[in-house]
Amino acid sequence: MSASSRMNRTNRMNRTSRIGRTHIRRAALIGAAGLAALALAACSSSKPGSDQAGSSAAPSASVAASASTSTAPTGGPGSAAAGEHNSADVSFAQGMVPHHRQAVAMAELAAERASSAQVKELAAKIKGAQDPEIALMSGWLTGWGQQVPGADMSSVMPGMDHSTGGATGSAGTTGTTGSGHSMPGMMGDDEMAKLKSASGADFDKAFLTMMAAHHEGAVTMAKNELAKGAFQPAKALADSISTSQTAEIAEMKKLLAAG
Repeated sequence: MSASSRMNRTNRMNRTSRIGRTHIRRAALIGAAGLAALALAACSSSKPGSDQAGSSAAPSASVAASASTSTAPTGGPGSAAAGEHNSADVSFAQGMVPHHRQAVAMAELAAERASSAQVKELAAKIKGAQDPEIALMSGWLTGWGQQVPGADMSSVMPGMDHSTGGATGSAGTTGTTGSGHSMPGMMGDDEMAKLKSASGADFDKAFLTMMAAHHEGAVTMAKNELAKGAFQPAKALADSISTSQTAEIAEMKKLLAAG
C-alpha cells in the first residue's frame, strides 16, 4: 500500500474515532440531563407534601401549647395549684375578705370627714389596694367551692359579735365568732359608730388610731397564712399585706405623733 493510501486510511480512522467519541459524550450529556430532570421532578412532587406536613405539624404543636397556656385557670378548681390549698388558706381568705371590707368602709368615710390631706390620701391608698384583693380572694374561695363571706359576714361567721371587737386605740385585738373564727383588729359596732359620727381633726385621730389597730390585726392574719398556708398565691398576697400594712402602720403612728 502506498504511503498516500496509508495516510488517507489513517485520517478516516481518526475521523471515525472522533465522531464516535462525540456521539458518546453527547449521549452521556443527554443521559445526565434526563437523570437531573427526573430528580427535579421527584423533588418537586415530594417537596410540597413534606413541607406541608412539616409546616402544619409545627404550628399545631405551638397552637396547642398556646391554647393550653391561655386556657389553664390560675388558682381555679381545675389547676394544679388549686389542689395545693389547705384549711389555713381557706381561713385566711374567709377572714381577710370581711377584714378588708371593714377597712374599705372606714377609708370611704375619710373622703368627706377627714380634715388632713395626708389622711385622705392614705385612706384612698388603702381602698385602692384592698378592693382588688377582696375580689381576688373571693375568686379563690369560689374556685375552692367555699363560701364567700357576705357584706355582713354572716354567711361565714354567723355568731359574730362586733361589740367584742377592738376598743379604740388597742392593737391586734381579736373578735371571736360563734364559728370559732378569730378576727384580729376588727372594729366593733361602737367603734364604727364613733368613727361615722366624727369629723375634722377628731375623725383624723380616730381613723388613724383605729386603722393602725386594724392593720396590725391584718398583719397577724397574714403571718399566720405565711406559717401555715399551702396555696402559693395566697402566701404571696399575705407577704404583700404584711409588708405594705406594716409600712402604713408606721406612717399612721407618725401622723398621730405629729398631732
